[in-house]
Amino acid sequence: MSNRQMQTDVILIGAGIMSATLGSLLKELMPDWKITVFEKLSKAGEESSNEWNNAGTGHAALCELNYTTEKKDGSVDISKAIKINEQFQVSMQFWSYLVNNKLISNPHDFIMPLPHMSLVQGENDVSFLKKRFEAMTNNPLFQGMEFSDDPEKLMEWLPLVMKDRISNEPIAATKIDSGTDVNFGALTRMLFEHLQSKDVEINYEHSVENINRNGDGSWQLKVKNLNNGSIERHSAKFVFIGGGGGSLHLLQKSGIPEGKHIGGFPVSGIFMVCNNQEVVEQHHAKVYGKAKVGAPPMSVPHLDTRYIDHKKSLLFGPFAGFSPKFLKTGSMLDLVTSVKPNNVLTMLAAGAKEMSLTKYLIQQVMLSKEQRMEELREFIPNAKSEDWDLVVAGQRVQVIKDTEAGGKGTLQFGTEVITAADGSIAALLGASPGASTAVSVMLEVMKKCFPQHINAWEPKIKEMIPSHGLSLLENPELLEEIHATTAKVLGLKSEPALVN
Repeated sequence: MSNRQMQTDVILIGAGIMSATLGSLLKELMPDWKITVFEKLSKAGEESSNEWNNAGTGHAALCELNYTTEKKDGSVDISKAIKINEQFQVSMQFWSYLVNNKLISNPHDFIMPLPHMSLVQGENDVSFLKKRFEAMTNNPLFQGMEFSDDPEKLMEWLPLVMKDRISNEPIAATKIDSGTDVNFGALTRMLFEHLQSKDVEINYEHSVENINRNGDGSWQLKVKNLNNGSIERHSAKFVFIGGGGGSLHLLQKSGIPEGKHIGGFPVSGIFMVCNNQEVVEQHHAKVYGKAKVGAPPMSVPHLDTRYIDHKKSLLFGPFAGFSPKFLKTGSMLDLVTSVKPNNVLTMLAAGAKEMSLTKYLIQQVMLSKEQRMEELREFIPNAKSEDWDLVVAGQRVQVIKDTEAGGKGTLQFGTEVITAADGSIAALLGASPGASTAVSVMLEVMKKCFPQHINAWEPKIKEMIPSHGLSLLENPELLEEIHATTAKVLGLKSEPALVN
């Protein structure tokens, strides 16, 4: 049993989109830094970042109704949608920089233009969608959005959804052509290939077993080589825990006070995928509906065109499921072992509060294929069972923590970064919008963890992300320029909205 002792500048745990993004940013800023990556599985982007394990929506808040809420006075609050859209624009700029500088090639391998649509039925929801459309269309970020409640127009936009529809209920949709489909699995693999060419050491089939603080404030990791069982010790001044659902356990092992009183609740997703190419060809959009009353935000039904392995696919879902595992390849004991003396009250409070969610998940798990088909038929009235197969998507671990607004044991829907006070270690927890906002989230990590470098880095960050430090909303000309250049570099045809 070897006991290798290794020293490095930065350790990234988990070979997903977050580590890939942080590694790529740091390599541009500090080419001499030694970066080491540990991944439990045999290749990059196999868990939450994998294209079959996420919605690939390029979450730009163009169609996701849960990012816009109706206030008590009936107006629609779009502040969350603005924030997410601006974060997605940052990702697009960084990807464009990578393509322009030949650090990655063939953008069509990971991003394709695709209309984003929202679709609702019933008088109340149609009136909400119209108000949402009015609030968004006044905003430069959402230029080019159209609204229609005319069945003939909708037939043109959504032939598969409107065909054979008999309901007399009002129905309406919004459509914006500047949406995208992003294959985050492919992008993750491209970024790791790029990092490997820059001498980043990537260790697959290596599991981080423990994290301890060294006397000098750096971190020592106990790493197991899953091929031969040997144990290695690796030290670094900075550690990023980007292991998806596996991050919570590692954060707890680090013992940092910021990681206490935090729990995780795993939710799995199941998609239906169409196996009939004739049906697939009749739909060309990502169409998001409204979550049923009582359903959690991650279960918003959507019918998505996806490009996977250069082939057009059609997915519907997600149906929520429950498994105590924190990763698809995790252990059945993940949930139980994540309960610690410092978070047990937080977890119990969440359990009591979230009875309706628990009940919802149990009902979802019990659904038969035919019951799932009934839900699909709300989108595609004439869907045939034999045309659709079930695919189990990735595990998401929703963060549970005590918050001022929600009190003890509040379930958080979103992406959270937990950082040690001295910035020597950071962990990424949570789920959607995740991957789409990776570049913004990692810039935030860098600001918190490398305050001594950030001023010197500013000019280079600005070169990679021209809008860095500026609000696109307040700089419409810059926004227009960025839309045009990213669309050109990433091969997303110029948008009609830009021609005034």
